[in-house]
Amino acid sequence: MSTFSERPLAVSMGDPAGIGLELAVRVLADRRDAPPFFFIGDSDALERAARRVGVALPALRIVHAAREIGDADDSCVVLETPLAMEEVPGEPDPVNADTTIRCIEQGVAAAREGAAAGLVTLPIAKSVLHTADFGFPGHTEFVAHLTKDDAWAETRGPVMMLAGPSLKVSLATIHTPLARVPASLTTERIIHVVRVTAEALKRDFGVAEPRVALAGLNPHAGEHGTIGREEIEIINPAAALLRANGLAVSDAKSADALFHEEARKGYDAVIALYHDQGLIPIKTLHFWDGVNVTLGLPIIRTSPDHGTGFDIAGDGVARDDSFRAALKLAWEMAQRRAAA
Repeated sequence: MSTFSERPLAVSMGDPAGIGLELAVRVLADRRDAPPFFFIGDSDALERAARRVGVALPALRIVHAAREIGDADDSCVVLETPLAMEEVPGEPDPVNADTTIRCIEQGVAAAREGAAAGLVTLPIAKSVLHTADFGFPGHTEFVAHLTKDDAWAETRGPVMMLAGPSLKVSLATIHTPLARVPASLTTERIIHVVRVTAEALKRDFGVAEPRVALAGLNPHAGEHGTIGREEIEIINPAAALLRANGLAVSDAKSADALFHEEARKGYDAVIALYHDQGLIPIKTLHFWDGVNVTLGLPIIRTSPDHGTGFDIAGDGVARDDSFRAALKLAWEMAQRRAAA
């Protein structure tokens, strides 16, 4: 009987008008160090993307249910999910929104059922999906919704982490307007994000004793309350409670001095309090190989740390670095969970 670690990853198509199809065919045509995966989407669209990019795909094996996939191997397997209309690169069409959503649902189902070791999602356009009553801010919340009834012994997410070889950043707030960030931050919220992050560092990243740094909200981390009191009233109390429970967590640190090389030696992950506070440093250091990871869920989910690239879709210039990194990280996480 096969084990979980022998299952391939699932890759959902994303928006067919974006660069996701191009990334998929590049990696399918040149596996290099990519782990085994199967593609969930339209096989004809995959062939069209290969022709646009100018790569030769190996023969595709078409299946219509995840149970037909079997163990990881070198064949190019497609879980067929037809588009409603042929894609036009760079021109997203709401008519294909239902297929995009269905691909994500099938990928989550395959991971939940053990047919896939984890899920790697290619980029979606949220504005397009909302025409189909998607109802979620993005992949992170949708995957969390689809797995909400599954057993999970640890602190449940979702928490969004952006991960690169030299920096990992979790977000306390995600797509929250900056004016609403202070009101969105609570001691309880910060404690939750730190717990999910620390547990994931142990379980999924192999860090035996995680060290977590908290970024401050205000300049100079509030400078003892003279430039804001969130650090005194919200952030540092969360850190004290976490330390009392045995976690290595810093008080709020000035974000302008938190991400340089020497500072990064002192922690395994940072908790950023708002979107750009975390994404600017990760994209400065790891613009090409950063990975979006959803923490605290019963399934593994990663994604390239970029969008649909409608402006370059079909031009054959999209780089596959981040997609390869997302596949590699998902596979490593799956092996650690299988070995636990």
